[in-house]
Amino acid sequence: MKKALSLLICLLVSVSLFAQDNAAGEPEMADKLFADGRIYVVVAVVATIFTGIIVYLINLDSKISKLEKQLKK
Repeated sequence: MKKALSLLICLLVSVSLFAQDNAAGEPEMADKLFADGRIYVVVAVVATIFTGIIVYLINLDSKISKLEKQLKK
């Protein structure tokens, strides 16, 4: 559980660092997607993919931990 929490904190910190505005401004593609309202769909898809990856890794970690405990017995 500590690993999952630390992974979540690292993810949130990295997202906040990359979300800051850069000096050059936003690309034209982002402006077009934002104007059409499609940027929210893109953000939702990316968030869903990252959530799926995190859930998969946590599940995999718990399975590996169970196997390690069985091998130690």
